[in-house]
Amino acid sequence: MNVIDALQQRKSTRAFLAKPVDKEKIIAILRAARHAPSGTNAQPWQVAVVSGKKKAELTAAMESAFREKGAGTMDYHYYPLEWHEPFNKRRVTCGAQLYAALNIERHDKDRRFEQWAANYRAFDAPVVLFFFLDPAMQKGSFLDFGMFIQSVMLAAVEEGLATCAQAALGQYPQLVKDFLGYSRETILLCGMALGYEDKDALVNNYRTEREEVAVFTRFFD
Repeated sequence: MNVIDALQQRKSTRAFLAKPVDKEKIIAILRAARHAPSGTNAQPWQVAVVSGKKKAELTAAMESAFREKGAGTMDYHYYPLEWHEPFNKRRVTCGAQLYAALNIERHDKDRRFEQWAANYRAFDAPVVLFFFLDPAMQKGSFLDFGMFIQSVMLAAVEEGLATCAQAALGQYPQLVKDFLGYSRETILLCGMALGYEDKDALVNNYRTEREEVAVFTRFFD
């Protein structure tokens, strides 16, 4: 598979098969992704791969926290404090497409709540990756980490696997760090569901739109 095909095939998958992922495949993905660029070759990424009993326990704890107290607070602001256009319209459209694919009406708050709760189970994927950053690192390392995470997702496509990068999995940072034994000072950037796509699931059979190049690009000759 070439890179352009992988970029177009990658999507946020929200339903997975109950099929385990071989550890060798995960290692192959991370071995490829480690070639992502980083300023001064700092390679700021740290990754926790969680599966099996540990995954079940940790995601159950996160889902319980959400059901008891609502969404938690990340180590940093992922989204703007106040949305404006065109970003707000894109955000709203994205959510509307998701619920439409699942046939969840706007007034059906119970089903919407249950769908959101599935975030904290990593959509029942067999593997969850958590991405950590040393607190000494600055904004440039966030850029580096983003390229690493994209590399993980593209390498997963090559391995026949599906992913969903999730800010929601970073909403209970202290819970995750304590459970996995990471320092509380470490920054939890986000998590990622990893596994085999359930291609029959309604939630996986829609695609969000992308703006044409002309919308976000200016050429200066």
